[in-house]
Amino acid sequence: MQRRIIIVTPVHPAAAPFLPDAYKSLREQVLPEGWDWLWLIQEDGKSDEVAPYVPDDARVSFSQGRPGGAGMARTIALARAEGEYVKVLDADDMFAPGALARDLAALSSDPTIGWTTSRVLDLLPDGSTVGFDQDPPAGPIERGAVLEHWKAHGYRAQVHPATLCIRRDLLLALGAWMALPASEDTGLLLALSAVSRGWFTPDVGLLYRKWPGQMTNQAAHTDAIEREARMAVIESRAEALAGLAWRYPAGA
Repeated sequence: MQRRIIIVTPVHPAAAPFLPDAYKSLREQVLPEGWDWLWLIQEDGKSDEVAPYVPDDARVSFSQGRPGGAGMARTIALARAEGEYVKVLDADDMFAPGALARDLAALSSDPTIGWTTSRVLDLLPDGSTVGFDQDPPAGPIERGAVLEHWKAHGYRAQVHPATLCIRRDLLLALGAWMALPASEDTGLLLALSAVSRGWFTPDVGLLYRKWPGQMTNQAAHTDAIEREARMAVIESRAEALAGLAWRYPAGA
């Protein structure tokens, strides 16, 4: 029986021209025997500008919906997700070779691991890459460790939410991505850490494209008042989950 890892990608028209690069990086992934992937591309809105860039591949499912931001687009795409694990991939990013196989190895080998992350390289407009010099040690990330680090380092986590691979049932139990105008993936990362152990892979798993049109490069993303509000609700949610003493898997 074929097993699936689900790739979820929100997209808006400005980022659509990068979809072929993302697809190439996905198509080049080598999965363990018996595994395949399904790529769910969800447009945040309805236009005629995204569909031309969607690959003609039976393993690719494209849908549109009313605009609500990347978090809502990812969450509504889960209605089409039939698989054990959900992997995120933004439309303008690319997987590094072996990324999916390493995620599957970590999650398949230890049922107490609810999610995985990996090393990231920023991909600059000139084609050069820059890495983060404070990656955590390879291996398990204990429950609650991300929240502690995030609060102590100016609301910056030690792992990147754009590399998350998550057990589907855990993702759904947490309500998927937060209903925020930005940082919804950080909110999910902290919620995951509040209830479950994670895993960090030191191999590069993602090329994170830096370009003028990306959402995190817009002025609204750094508005001080909004950012303070986002961080406050993210922190409160993670602490509330930790306080409930709910654990994944049950009894862990």
